[in-house]
Amino acid sequence: MGRKNLVSRVLKWAGAAIFLSVFSAGAQTAAPPPPLRIAMIESLSGSFSNAGEAVFRNLVWAVERVNARGGVRLPAAAGGARPLQLTRYDSKGQNEEALSALRAAIDDGAQVVMQGNSSATAAALLDAIDKHNARDPQRRVVFLNYSAVDPVLTNEKCSFWHFRYDAHADMRMAALMEVLRDDAAVRSVYLIGQDYSFGQAVLREARRQLAAQRPDVAIVGDELHPMGRVKDFAPYAAKIRASGAQAVITGNWGNDLTLLVKAAREAGFDGKFYTFYGNALGAPAALGDAGVGRVVAVADWLPNVPGAQSEAFYTAFRQRYPQPADDYVHMRMQLMVESLAQAVERAGSTDTTAIARALEQSEVALSGQSGRMRAADHQFQQNLVVGEMGRKGQPGVKFDVEGSGYGFRVIRTIPAARAEQPTNCRMQRPA
Repeated sequence: MGRKNLVSRVLKWAGAAIFLSVFSAGAQTAAPPPPLRIAMIESLSGSFSNAGEAVFRNLVWAVERVNARGGVRLPAAAGGARPLQLTRYDSKGQNEEALSALRAAIDDGAQVVMQGNSSATAAALLDAIDKHNARDPQRRVVFLNYSAVDPVLTNEKCSFWHFRYDAHADMRMAALMEVLRDDAAVRSVYLIGQDYSFGQAVLREARRQLAAQRPDVAIVGDELHPMGRVKDFAPYAAKIRASGAQAVITGNWGNDLTLLVKAAREAGFDGKFYTFYGNALGAPAALGDAGVGRVVAVADWLPNVPGAQSEAFYTAFRQRYPQPADDYVHMRMQLMVESLAQAVERAGSTDTTAIARALEQSEVALSGQSGRMRAADHQFQQNLVVGEMGRKGQPGVKFDVEGSGYGFRVIRTIPAARAEQPTNCRMQRPA
C-alpha cells in the first residue's frame, strides 16, 4: 500500500470515528419536545384581508406571551414544557379554500385550529372537523372560534370539538337593545346586513328583540346585500336616507361596514348606527365628526374600559404594534389563548381529547377581564360593553382608534350573568 493511500484511509477512518462519536452523543441527548401546533385559517387576501391580518397580530401577541413564560408547562413524563407554534393559512374568503387549508394544517401536525371571520366558513370547518375526528382519532383537532357568532354554532350545530370565545349574535343584539331600549328619540330603524348565515341571524334577532322591547319603533327598511362584493354602497345609503330612519342596525364587518358608513355620511344620513363592529377597521375614520355621539358598538372589551389594568393591557399592545393602522386588539382572543394554555397544563398532556375536556372547565382572567367556558354548549361567558363614538380627549375617550382621533367611551356594561342566554345544544361527547 502506498503512503498516499494509507494516509487517505487513515483520514477516512478518523472521519468515520468522529461521525460515529457525534451521532452517538446526539442519540444520547434528548431532542426538545415538539411544539403544540396551532393553525389560524383566515382570509388573508381579498376583500377581508385587513380583518384576517388584524386577527393574526392578536394571536401572535397572545402566543408570544405564553412562550415568554416558558410555554405550556407539562410533566417531565409528557416531555416537559412546550412552546406554542402559530402557523397561518389563507382561506382567501372561500369555504373550499378553508377546507383545503384545514387538510394542509392537519397534515402539518396542527392540533388546534383557530378561525372566526365568517360564520359560514366556521360551519364548514366544524362539519369537516367532526368528520375527521371520528374517522382519524389519532389526529384529532380542536376548533377555537374567536368571532364567528352565528348562534347555531353553539346551539343546533354544537360540537364537543368547537369552543366559541365571542358572544354570539343574539347576546350582542341583546346588549345593543339595552341601550336602544332607553333611546326614546329613536322611533324608526333601518335593518341592513350581509347576506349569509350571520347577517341573516342578526336581522332576524333584531326584528324579534325590537318587537319585544321597542314595539313602538317602526322598521322602515330590511335588506341583505352580497357579502364582500359591494364596492359602492351609495344606492343603499340613498335608500336609508329616503326611508326617514332615525337609526341603522347592522352586523356588517370589515370593508362592508366601512364602505356602508362612509356612503351614509356622504349621503347626508344623520341618524344613529347601532353596530356589532363599528369601533374598528376604518369605520370611525370613515365617519369622522358625523359619527360622534351617533355610532354605538358592542364588544367584549374596549380600549377605554375604565381601570389601570385595562389601560396597561392596551398600552402594551400599542407598544408591540406601534403603527396606528395596526390598532385592532381584542381581549377575547387573548383570553382564548390563555384558556388553551391553561387547558393543556390541566390535561397534563397534548392529547387532543384531554385538552378539549379541560377546555370545558376553563376559567381565565387577564388584565382585569375574565371569563369562563360553559360546558353545556362551549359558549364562553364574559362581560359585554357598549361604547359610543366620541372625539379623543372627551370624557371617557382617552384612546382613539387607528389614529383617527375618534374612540369609544363605555356607556353600558353588561355583566356576564346578564349577558348569558339559554342554549338548546344537545352535545355528543366521545366515550
